[in-house]
Amino acid sequence: MRTLQGTIISDKMKNTRVVSITRLRKHPRYEKTYKITTRLKAHDEKDEYKTGDKVIIRETRPLSKDKRWVIISKA
Repeated sequence: MRTLQGTIISDKMKNTRVVSITRLRKHPRYEKTYKITTRLKAHDEKDEYKTGDKVIIRETRPLSKDKRWVIISKA
């Protein structure tokens, strides 16, 4: 299972956090590096993580329509 590191950008939902993952890509033709930001919904059972926390998330089975990740710990 994949694990990623990101920052929580929203904690307004119950048991769910929106995590922002930022990574660098290189353009295939011009070879300039640029940032790509991905927003993923992750499960937080005890509502213990807040906005601004850096967390590690792990891929899991589908928990709802959009949730496919679970928060493991703080980074």
